[in-house]
Amino acid sequence: MAFKKDELIIIPPSEIFVGDKTASVTLMEFGEYENDDCAKANEVVKQLLEEYDGKIRFNFRHFPQTLVHQRSLKASEAAVAAAQDGKFWEMHNILFANRRSLGVTSLKLLSKDAGVKRKNFLDDLVNGTFGWQVQDDIREARDNGVKQLPAFFVNGEPVAGKPTYENLRKEIDAALRKSKKKTTAKPVKQRA
Repeated sequence: MAFKKDELIIIPPSEIFVGDKTASVTLMEFGEYENDDCAKANEVVKQLLEEYDGKIRFNFRHFPQTLVHQRSLKASEAAVAAAQDGKFWEMHNILFANRRSLGVTSLKLLSKDAGVKRKNFLDDLVNGTFGWQVQDDIREARDNGVKQLPAFFVNGEPVAGKPTYENLRKEIDAALRKSKKKTTAKPVKQRA
Protein backbone atom coordinates (compact mmCIF):
# COMPACT_ATOMS: atom_id res chain seq x y z
CA MET A 1 0.00 0.00 0.00
CA ALA A 2 1.42 3.38 -1.03
CA PHE A 3 1.12 6.38 1.21
CA LYS A 4 0.19 9.70 -0.27
CA LYS A 5 2.16 12.58 1.16
CA ASP A 6 0.06 15.46 2.45
CA GLU A 7 0.41 18.50 0.27
CA LEU A 8 0.52 21.87 1.97
CA ILE A 9 -0.67 24.74 -0.19
CA ILE A 10 0.48 28.01 1.32
CA ILE A 11 -1.03 31.44 0.73
CA PRO A 12 1.99 33.77 0.54
CA PRO A 13 1.86 37.30 2.04
CA SER A 14 2.11 38.81 -1.45
CA GLU A 15 -1.41 37.49 -2.13
CA ILE A 16 -3.08 38.68 1.09
CA PHE A 17 -5.01 41.92 0.73
CA VAL A 18 -7.66 43.86 2.59
CA GLY A 19 -9.91 46.23 0.71
CA ASP A 20 -11.44 46.03 -2.75
CA LYS A 21 -9.50 43.43 -4.72
CA THR A 22 -10.31 45.25 -7.99
CA ALA A 23 -9.12 48.64 -6.68
CA SER A 24 -6.84 50.59 -9.00
CA VAL A 25 -4.60 51.67 -6.11
CA THR A 26 -2.57 49.27 -3.99
CA LEU A 27 -0.98 50.48 -0.78
CA MET A 28 1.78 48.13 0.37
CA GLU A 29 3.77 48.28 3.59
CA PHE A 30 6.93 46.52 4.63
CA GLY A 31 6.85 46.34 8.39
CA GLU A 32 7.13 44.23 11.50
CA TYR A 33 5.08 43.65 14.63
CA GLU A 34 7.40 44.85 17.43
CA ASN A 35 8.18 48.24 15.89
CA ASP A 36 6.26 51.14 17.48
CA ASP A 37 6.32 53.18 14.25
CA CYS A 38 4.78 50.24 12.37
CA ALA A 39 2.07 49.99 15.04
CA LYS A 40 1.28 53.70 14.58
CA ALA A 41 1.26 53.25 10.81
CA ASN A 42 -1.22 50.37 11.23
CA GLU A 43 -3.70 52.83 12.77
CA VAL A 44 -3.15 55.23 9.85
CA VAL A 45 -3.76 52.39 7.38
CA LYS A 46 -7.04 51.48 9.11
CA GLN A 47 -8.17 55.10 8.77
CA LEU A 48 -7.19 55.21 5.09
CA LEU A 49 -8.97 51.93 4.33
CA GLU A 50 -12.13 53.35 5.88
CA GLU A 51 -11.84 56.66 4.04
CA TYR A 52 -10.99 55.10 0.67
CA ASP A 53 -13.37 52.16 0.99
CA GLY A 54 -13.73 50.52 -2.42
CA LYS A 55 -10.91 52.59 -3.94
CA ILE A 56 -7.75 51.06 -2.45
CA ARG A 57 -6.45 47.73 -1.28
CA PHE A 58 -3.71 47.11 1.26
CA ASN A 59 -0.98 44.49 1.39
CA PHE A 60 1.28 44.04 4.43
CA ARG A 61 4.68 42.47 3.80
CA HIS A 62 7.02 41.25 6.50
CA PHE A 63 10.45 42.73 7.16
CA PRO A 64 11.31 41.69 10.73
CA GLN A 65 14.28 43.52 12.20
CA THR A 66 15.62 40.58 14.18
CA LEU A 67 18.76 42.35 15.41
CA VAL A 68 16.57 44.77 17.34
CA HIS A 69 13.36 42.75 17.80
CA GLN A 70 14.13 39.09 18.34
CA ARG A 71 10.49 37.97 18.40
CA SER A 72 9.45 39.74 15.22
CA LEU A 73 10.33 36.84 12.91
CA LYS A 74 8.10 34.34 14.73
CA ALA A 75 5.36 36.97 14.93
CA SER A 76 5.52 37.31 11.13
CA GLU A 77 5.39 33.53 10.76
CA ALA A 78 2.37 33.48 13.08
CA ALA A 79 0.58 36.00 10.85
CA VAL A 80 1.28 33.88 7.76
CA ALA A 81 0.07 30.77 9.62
CA ALA A 82 -3.14 32.60 10.57
CA ALA A 83 -3.60 33.54 6.90
CA GLN A 84 -3.90 29.85 6.06
CA ASP A 85 -7.11 29.89 8.14
CA GLY A 86 -8.30 33.15 6.57
CA LYS A 87 -7.43 35.07 9.75
CA PHE A 88 -4.43 37.14 8.65
CA TRP A 89 -5.95 40.57 9.33
CA GLU A 90 -7.38 39.54 12.69
CA MET A 91 -3.97 38.20 13.73
CA HIS A 92 -2.20 41.21 12.21
CA ASN A 93 -4.14 43.65 14.39
CA ILE A 94 -3.84 41.48 17.51
CA LEU A 95 -0.06 41.23 17.04
CA PHE A 96 0.27 45.00 16.92
CA ALA A 97 -1.96 45.40 19.98
CA ASN A 98 0.21 42.91 21.89
CA ARG A 99 3.61 43.83 20.45
CA ARG A 100 5.30 43.73 23.87
CA SER A 101 4.52 40.03 24.42
CA LEU A 102 5.18 38.05 21.25
CA GLY A 103 6.87 34.93 22.58
CA VAL A 104 5.92 31.62 20.94
CA THR A 105 3.55 30.63 23.76
CA SER A 106 1.88 34.04 23.63
CA LEU A 107 1.53 33.74 19.85
CA LYS A 108 -0.39 30.48 20.30
CA LEU A 109 -2.79 32.18 22.74
CA LEU A 110 -3.14 35.23 20.49
CA SER A 111 -3.94 32.97 17.54
CA LYS A 112 -6.96 31.66 19.44
CA ASP A 113 -8.09 35.25 20.04
CA ALA A 114 -7.81 35.80 16.28
CA GLY A 115 -10.02 32.78 15.60
CA VAL A 116 -7.30 30.52 14.19
CA LYS A 117 -8.38 26.87 14.34
CA ARG A 118 -5.17 25.22 13.09
CA LYS A 119 -4.37 22.29 15.36
CA ASN A 120 -0.71 22.38 14.36
CA PHE A 121 -0.24 26.15 14.79
CA LEU A 122 2.38 25.81 17.54
CA ASP A 123 4.22 23.03 15.68
CA ASP A 124 4.29 25.19 12.55
CA LEU A 125 5.85 28.05 14.54
CA VAL A 126 8.43 25.86 16.23
CA ASN A 127 9.34 24.15 12.94
CA GLY A 128 9.43 27.37 10.91
CA THR A 129 6.88 26.04 8.41
CA PHE A 130 6.09 29.53 7.12
CA GLY A 131 9.58 30.96 7.47
CA TRP A 132 10.23 30.79 3.73
CA GLN A 133 7.30 33.07 3.00
CA VAL A 134 8.67 35.63 5.45
CA GLN A 135 12.15 35.26 3.91
CA ASP A 136 10.64 35.97 0.47
CA ASP A 137 9.21 39.23 1.85
CA ILE A 138 12.58 40.15 3.37
CA ARG A 139 14.29 39.51 0.03
CA GLU A 140 11.72 41.63 -1.81
CA ALA A 141 12.09 44.46 0.72
CA ARG A 142 15.85 44.48 0.21
CA ASP A 143 15.41 44.33 -3.58
CA ASN A 144 13.18 47.42 -3.27
CA GLY A 145 15.80 49.27 -1.25
CA VAL A 146 13.91 49.21 2.06
CA LYS A 147 16.20 50.27 4.87
CA GLN A 148 13.83 51.81 7.41
CA LEU A 149 10.44 50.75 8.75
CA PRO A 150 7.70 51.21 8.04
CA ALA A 151 8.22 51.50 4.30
CA PHE A 152 5.22 52.20 2.09
CA PHE A 153 4.64 51.84 -1.63
CA VAL A 154 1.69 53.06 -3.70
CA ASN A 155 1.22 51.06 -6.89
CA GLY A 156 4.80 49.87 -6.61
CA GLU A 157 6.30 53.34 -6.15
CA PRO A 158 8.04 54.14 -2.85
CA VAL A 159 6.43 56.78 -0.65
CA ALA A 160 8.99 59.41 0.36
CA GLY A 161 8.93 60.91 3.83
CA LYS A 162 7.22 59.77 6.98
CA PRO A 163 4.14 57.54 6.67
CA THR A 164 1.76 60.10 8.14
CA TYR A 165 -1.92 60.15 7.30
CA GLU A 166 -1.45 63.33 5.26
CA ASN A 167 1.55 62.04 3.32
CA LEU A 168 -0.03 58.67 2.46
CA ARG A 169 -3.32 60.36 1.58
CA LYS A 170 -1.49 62.70 -0.83
CA GLU A 171 0.18 59.72 -2.56
CA ILE A 172 -3.09 57.76 -2.76
CA ASP A 173 -4.94 60.76 -4.22
CA ALA A 174 -2.22 61.21 -6.85
CA ALA A 175 -2.42 57.51 -7.77
CA LEU A 176 -6.23 57.68 -7.99
CA ARG A 177 -6.01 60.71 -10.32
CA LYS A 178 -3.42 58.90 -12.44
CA SER A 179 -5.56 55.76 -12.72
CA LYS A 180 -8.62 57.86 -13.58
CA LYS A 181 -6.70 59.49 -16.44
CA LYS A 182 -5.75 56.08 -17.79
CA THR A 183 -9.36 54.86 -17.75
CA THR A 184 -10.72 58.03 -19.35
CA ALA A 185 -8.05 58.32 -22.04
CA LYS A 186 -9.54 58.24 -25.52
CA PRO A 187 -8.25 55.64 -27.94
CA VAL A 188 -6.00 56.99 -30.65
CA LYS A 189 -7.41 56.54 -34.15
CA GLN A 190 -5.01 55.23 -36.72
CA ARG A 191 -5.35 55.20 -40.46
CA ALA A 192 -4.96 51.94 -42.25
